[in-house]
Amino acid sequence: MAGDLHSNTLAVGWREWASLPSIGIPWIKVKVDTGARSSALHAFDLEELSGDRVRFTVHPWQDADTDATVVERPIHDRRVVRSSSGHSEERIVVLLELSLGKQTVLAETTLSNRDQMGFRMLVGREALRQGFVVDPGRSFLAGRAPREVRRRNRGRAV
Repeated sequence: MAGDLHSNTLAVGWREWASLPSIGIPWIKVKVDTGARSSALHAFDLEELSGDRVRFTVHPWQDADTDATVVERPIHDRRVVRSSSGHSEERIVVLLELSLGKQTVLAETTLSNRDQMGFRMLVGREALRQGFVVDPGRSFLAGRAPREVRRRNRGRAV
């Protein structure tokens, strides 16, 4: 196999369950996307604050607005990002801890409205190169969320 895989490399599939511990989100279903440079998080009600900070709201569940989490973070950067449809827009970038399986990395994460997307978060190359290898034919190699979390994510009562 080409390349040097280290023993601390974790195999992940094209979709996984992750957590964002630095902002208090214990479960979020993510799409792993090696075609994207940075990660992207579904965020809305963005409000820029003094001191180069941003406040935003996150809905961690697909197709649901329950368990909204209001977050305040320092602005790390601003980037022009081109979507898969070819549309370009400037986005705010924040640093978030991303836990996949037993590994936690710091991910540069753009904030955007992903309401029309199937996943509330996309994990890009910058986060993945910190110790992950992707098997695009598999899902949930890093583990599954508990059944009640999966049901809530599908909009079913627990």
